[in-house]
Amino acid sequence: MLAFLGLARRKPAVERARAAPTDRPAAGADVGVLIGTLAEQASVLGREAAEVRGGIEDSAKVAAHQEALMQRLAERLAQVQQSQAAIGEQTAQSHEAVARSRQAVMAVGDEVAGIVDTLRQVSQAAGDITQIALQTRLVAFNATVEAKRAGEAGRGFGVVADAVKSLAASVEASSKAIASTVKDLDRRIDALAREIRVTSDMQGRGAVHQALAEVEGSVGRIVDAANDSREVCVRLGGEMDGMSREIGQARHALDGAFKRTETFLGISEHLIETVAESGLQTPDTPYIQAAQQAAAAVAHLLEEALRNKHIAERDLFDENYQAVPDTAPQQHLTRYTALAERLFPQVQEPVLGLSEKVVFCIAADRNGYIACHNRQYNNAQRPGELVWNTANCRNRRIFADRTGLGSARNTRQFLLQTYRRDMGGGRFVVLKEVAAPISVMGRHWGGLRLAFHF
Repeated sequence: MLAFLGLARRKPAVERARAAPTDRPAAGADVGVLIGTLAEQASVLGREAAEVRGGIEDSAKVAAHQEALMQRLAERLAQVQQSQAAIGEQTAQSHEAVARSRQAVMAVGDEVAGIVDTLRQVSQAAGDITQIALQTRLVAFNATVEAKRAGEAGRGFGVVADAVKSLAASVEASSKAIASTVKDLDRRIDALAREIRVTSDMQGRGAVHQALAEVEGSVGRIVDAANDSREVCVRLGGEMDGMSREIGQARHALDGAFKRTETFLGISEHLIETVAESGLQTPDTPYIQAAQQAAAAVAHLLEEALRNKHIAERDLFDENYQAVPDTAPQQHLTRYTALAERLFPQVQEPVLGLSEKVVFCIAADRNGYIACHNRQYNNAQRPGELVWNTANCRNRRIFADRTGLGSARNTRQFLLQTYRRDMGGGRFVVLKEVAAPISVMGRHWGGLRLAFHF
């Protein structure tokens, strides 16, 4: 089943042509040399095309990332502008509130002035009452003297005079207390008036108005700063829009260039295939034949599994890929994964000995799903180690890229492709890959992928 391994010992066409006896027809030797040279040049062309395609793809990804960053930055800037507008509205309202406070304080000042006038009137009235009480005490004193002169007849009048004198003394004491209190209030209110007073020429201002002026000045400076900041943000937003458009244009240009490399790469691959299909031996011939024989071997194993009822046909062609939780890169399971892990290694592993140039040999279903990789890349994932997992855990994964799907869905005798393989951690290698279709009971199941270095 694996007799194709002997192909590794065959010499390439160019070496055979150069080693051929000199008595052979020159034309045949020339054709061999030309075919070999054409094959080599086609390989170089394919490798360069893959490198250019990979470089453009990387640049396009960087441009797309930068464009996304610019969009997020523009969104943040818009939020800042909204916040600044809100600050402007609030500070404007604060400015108005300070102005209203100033008016209210001035109104209080007017009221205080009225209170001072009223207190002075009260003080004057208290003074008048004191004078009246003093005069009343004098009258009462005179009445007491006259009552004593009248003797027994004036006793009752003397009692009344004493009461009036006592009452007058009380009134005098109360009026003096009122006057003292009013004087103290007048002093305090006068001090308050000085704090909230504004002169007619607006030059002399009390402490309250000075504080309000400072608040008003601070609010004004905040308004000015918010306005300046908003203007800066508007200008910056315009510049960012321009940068975002330029990055978008660059990304679109890179996308267009990337698509054009598809044609470039396709031509080189078609040239390689044409040379390989010529019937003459080329450096790719051993790998093409090995892939075809390995595909036939995998198909035979799957057909035997169906005949022995180790798996049902609907399970062998299962496309219900179940995601494995907590895996990165994402892994999947199907109803035939266990069967593939049991059968495929006996075909895949020996092919690795075909040449030191062979990188991997794997069977993929028609959607690019690799149930079982070569043992070197068939490891259990390590939680949280994405770079290591990307390079070493390539089993149970779906490779739906251009090369993966091209190899998986190819139904021709073979397909030769050139591509750049991501090894994880920013490391890439350029490979050739030959694919041969795998058919089970006449139904296309997938493809055998054999990758090798130039």
